[in-house]
Amino acid sequence: MKPLAIFNWSGGKDSALALHRIQQAQTFSLHALFTTVSQAHGRVTMHGVREELMQAQAAALGLPWQPLYLPEGASMPLYNQAMAQAWTQFKTDGVTHGIFGDIYLEDLRQYREEQLAQVGVEAAFPLWGEQPTTLLEEFWRAGFKAKVVCVNGQHLDASFAGRDLDEAFVWDLPAHVDSCGENGEYHSFVYDGPNFRQPVPVQLGEVVFRSYAPASQTQEDECFAEKPTPYDTGFWFCDLLPT
Repeated sequence: MKPLAIFNWSGGKDSALALHRIQQAQTFSLHALFTTVSQAHGRVTMHGVREELMQAQAAALGLPWQPLYLPEGASMPLYNQAMAQAWTQFKTDGVTHGIFGDIYLEDLRQYREEQLAQVGVEAAFPLWGEQPTTLLEEFWRAGFKAKVVCVNGQHLDASFAGRDLDEAFVWDLPAHVDSCGENGEYHSFVYDGPNFRQPVPVQLGEVVFRSYAPASQTQEDECFAEKPTPYDTGFWFCDLLPT
């Protein structure tokens, strides 16, 4: 009997590729895709994708989607508490593993492993330690399609938001930017792929600038603070709209 797993799901390219791999390997039974959502805005924390699109994406993948709604400006302790409660319930449901699409950030992996260990769940990282360029080539070769929905204004300008995540996009990235955006330089939404029953139809909305306080000020993934502070980090968001 295969272990039951929750997929920590962002809706982006790394999640999509990691999911495809574990589906091909048939190593886990998937209980649900799990995503943190801003309660105030109805959008994925950090990525800014609308809740309706996440629901459509999960339906296209034929998998349950389990959102965790977080209050605006949630502190890191509150975030950790909410996550612990959610994972404790998953553990009660028979879940033994949490799956993540991280590639090489050691501190993030350690944080995830420690948090899950507290509730008796093991973390799995299907893409861990692989070259970002090789992962992107696998992503494209498999037939995935994605839009870039969010870019860090410290590294990329507004023109990158809303673009197709294709070879031209990666060629245009500055030399210091990781090709997979592993350091948070950009985020994406996958709308079609080999494991999709049908594409998720999307159209581009407006591109807007928003800022958010870092984890020392608020929950690490909160994204829609309207008034910048001296510690804020700014992001350009392309609002994807369902069609």
